[in-house]
Amino acid sequence: MKTSKTNLILFLLAIAIVLVPLIFLGDSEFGGADGEAGDVILEINSDYEPWAEPIWEPPSGEIESLLFSTQIAIGAVTIGYILGTLREKKRIADNR
Repeated sequence: MKTSKTNLILFLLAIAIVLVPLIFLGDSEFGGADGEAGDVILEINSDYEPWAEPIWEPPSGEIESLLFSTQIAIGAVTIGYILGTLREKKRIADNR
């Protein structure tokens, strides 16, 4: 029963972390850090020129989001598989 209470508290905390900024800063733009880093670099050194260019640029923001979401899904499945395997190995070892 203690585990389910902990899980519920963690779930509610995760929901709060997502909702609080949206409620208090709802009309703000939540951009990524990539653009901000470029602006800071240009602020520090206005003569800076990038020495590398992207190999491929996605044709639209939707494609970029799709690729990012796919990357997240692959990572989540990998981590879930590893954690599940470790848990099952522990369960089998404890039953011996």
